[in-house]
Amino acid sequence: MHGQKRIMVTGGTGFLGSFLCERLLREGNDVLAVDNYYTGSRDNVLHLLDDPRFEILRHDITFPLYVEVDEIYNLACPASPVHYQVDPVQTVKTNVHGAINMLGLAKRTKAKIFQASTSEVYGDPAVHPQPEEYRGSVNPIGPRACYDEGKRCAETLFFDYHRQYGVEIRVARIFNTYGPRMQTNDGRVVSNFIVQALQNEPITIFGNGTQTRSFCYVDDLIEGFIRLMGAPNGVTGPINLGNPGEFTVRELAEMVIEMTGSKSSIVYKPLPVDDPTQRKPDISRAKQDLGWQPTVNLHEGLEKTIAYFEWKLSGGTRSMPGVRSPQPAYTHLPTPAVGIPVQEAASIGT
Repeated sequence: MHGQKRIMVTGGTGFLGSFLCERLLREGNDVLAVDNYYTGSRDNVLHLLDDPRFEILRHDITFPLYVEVDEIYNLACPASPVHYQVDPVQTVKTNVHGAINMLGLAKRTKAKIFQASTSEVYGDPAVHPQPEEYRGSVNPIGPRACYDEGKRCAETLFFDYHRQYGVEIRVARIFNTYGPRMQTNDGRVVSNFIVQALQNEPITIFGNGTQTRSFCYVDDLIEGFIRLMGAPNGVTGPINLGNPGEFTVRELAEMVIEMTGSKSSIVYKPLPVDDPTQRKPDISRAKQDLGWQPTVNLHEGLEKTIAYFEWKLSGGTRSMPGVRSPQPAYTHLPTPAVGIPVQEAASIGT
């Protein structure tokens, strides 16, 4: 990266945001993490607080923000149904009002702006794997629509601001991502299986386990973010970022049981409404335009993630290799709404 930049990361204390802040600081930038701590945690960035180039601002992006920046990464929004279905109206506001506010800031400051979109814009796809040209199959009135349609509307706003006002945009469609700093209670399929396995509890699969997912390790995804933001102006996206390796949910459960040495059994429950039956990114465009593809295979990534959750479940009382922040994360979340199965997040990438 050439020259020091002032970069704002919304959702900057969350799972992805905290890793992105680390990367941007390593590259010599000034970084402002903006977060309302709904699913983020200050503990994810405690190890960055002594860096004079790093700041945290507690703020909800559904309200305007007035700062001076060169680049904006808009990652703010709960990404798991367990969280975004608690307050679906607020989820829509975060996606839509938040996008309008951040795009307005980018317009005023002439900042380049990145939108963390999602593979959920494809819904339950009729095309496999999913290329960027596919327009998706989304239920606009279902329980997941607050997130799915919210992200679709945010993409619309980004491209309208680009066409109408000349705002320089980048849009990434993120597929399932996993790694350290995921929350134990966030309902995503990787964290859910690992936590259950480490506690020798039954591993819950919704449906018959044949639905497929593709899992991208967090370090690979952050590299994709950086490459997309640094791409030539003509590369606006949307661009799929994810690992094209495809696994059934049952295969993932069996892998986690084997790697943890767990005594867990597998139990099956009904598939949630509108849960996608298959998910796999076509990353041809990312390869061509960004020279990007994942390098961390699922087994390697799971080893690192399992080690993190072993440390997390121990209360952080022992050393955690590769994790600079020794404190366990706080929980800043309301109790999930009754009846939302934790594995509804199986298809969520952000």
